[in-house]
Amino acid sequence: MKISLDAYGSDNCPLAEVEGAVLAIKENVCEKIYLVGKEDELASHLDKFIYDKSRIEIVHAPDVISMDDDPSVSARKKTDSSMVVALRLHKEGKADAAVSAGNTGAMMAASLFALGRIKNVSRPAIALTFPTMHGQEIVLDVGANVDCESQHLEQFAVLGSLYAKFSFNLESPTVSLLNIGEESKKGNELTKTAYQALSQNKEINFIGNIEGKDLLKGVTDVVVCDGFVGNVMLKSVEGAAMAIFDMMKEQMKHDWVAKIGALLSYPVYKYLKKKLDHSEYGGALLVGLNGISVVAHGRSNAIAIKNAVKFAAKISESAFIEEVKEYFERK
Repeated sequence: MKISLDAYGSDNCPLAEVEGAVLAIKENVCEKIYLVGKEDELASHLDKFIYDKSRIEIVHAPDVISMDDDPSVSARKKTDSSMVVALRLHKEGKADAAVSAGNTGAMMAASLFALGRIKNVSRPAIALTFPTMHGQEIVLDVGANVDCESQHLEQFAVLGSLYAKFSFNLESPTVSLLNIGEESKKGNELTKTAYQALSQNKEINFIGNIEGKDLLKGVTDVVVCDGFVGNVMLKSVEGAAMAIFDMMKEQMKHDWVAKIGALLSYPVYKYLKKKLDHSEYGGALLVGLNGISVVAHGRSNAIAIKNAVKFAAKISESAFIEEVKEYFERK
């Protein structure tokens, strides 16, 4: 598999992307990486590493889409940006997938322009594999569509189910709607009408609403919500986890009893940190596109970039996109 990697997306670019690409090649997670960005700068950074030079190719792209850029405008006008060029390589068939840790909205817009939607998919969504107490669950949408109608959430449920079948090897993954209560009458107009639509859809295994407090319990396989709710939820969980670990560290500085307790509980602490670490999960897939576009976390380090490339290669090797096409094209 050949992966195109936007080298100017993450907060730590291009160092994280360069080192991540080298790690990916050394661990043989893919056949080749197109490292897209400013040629001279990337060449200078790559010179610091020992790797198979035939497997990382720099593709020059002089422009960059920043986090402050307007997503749709920059995706259309910055045609020489590292993100757009990386997607173009995928569109032209030179790369089997594209990866970026850059502006999520711009990656979504640029992916739509470059790859297009699968026939009969109205809105592609960002699907994230989320760690829970009992395995993993898929949450979508986590940021692509902030304003949705009930039919969009119903389609997210179908996309999420197909993705869960691929990811978790499940015959009939369970689907839940993120809401403020478990009862069908709870929520706003969107969630109430979406509940009815999901209940009547015989092609998904809808088991009802799920509240925010149950997200990490692993009681369902797929969680559906609009992009506004999903993004707030994701960042709230990330922020809470970081705050808890920071508070634990601060307490250890001032309490010798806490220090002893910390030493004894270090294996548990290490396990939790690894389980909640975004770098372990690589990236989120934009489902519903006529291609493979992976969004990595903006704070990605080299390990996270390597895992995002690994994830993209795994999707590329599978028949997931073809299965989604087959499902929606017969509608």
